[in-house]
Amino acid sequence: MKSRYRICNWSEYNAALEARGSLTVWIDEGVLSAWKNKQKTGKRGASNTYSDLALE
Repeated sequence: MKSRYRICNWSEYNAALEARGSLTVWIDEGVLSAWKNKQKTGKRGASNTYSDLALE
């Protein structure tokens, strides 16, 4: 027979789920200033939003 687990402390369970998906990223100021693409393509439609540096 399969075991059944019951959650008793929902607030602790939810906090653990949120912490499991947590990710901290440190970005250098030089990279942050070059994050958005400022070059226009010269073609119809929207230009690229992010620079190649941001995608790397």
